[in-house]
Amino acid sequence: MATVTFRDETATGVPVTEWEVAGLPERMTVRELIGLRVREEVARYNSHPSHHFNGLVRPDDAETELNGYRLREPRRIDWERQAETAERAFLANGFFVLAGDRQVEDLDEVVDLTVDPDLVFVKLVALAGG
Repeated sequence: MATVTFRDETATGVPVTEWEVAGLPERMTVRELIGLRVREEVARYNSHPSHHFNGLVRPDDAETELNGYRLREPRRIDWERQAETAERAFLANGFFVLAGDRQVEDLDEVVDLTVDPDLVFVKLVALAGG
């Protein structure tokens, strides 16, 4: 079984958040890892819903804030819907994923978590006026 570290970083490499998940298979696809990450962050949010959601992608009916997303009303978030949104964002270059020191480019690419247990997520932000 493997332990993976999920870390969010800015485009300049500054760490923003980090957490570990243990007991994982040694090999998982990028799609599975994104789904796992989203399921974990939604479960944390759903255990204490608030107006602020700090996750990989914006939930429906939420506004982007400096450090996350603001929901109009605290509510439960559907992790499967969030995972689908995250997959679409990955495919549209809304964020990229680094496994170890290499960028993974395909949702079906398999990551060996015994070799690359650190996954870095970098959200890309559209430039104003761009």
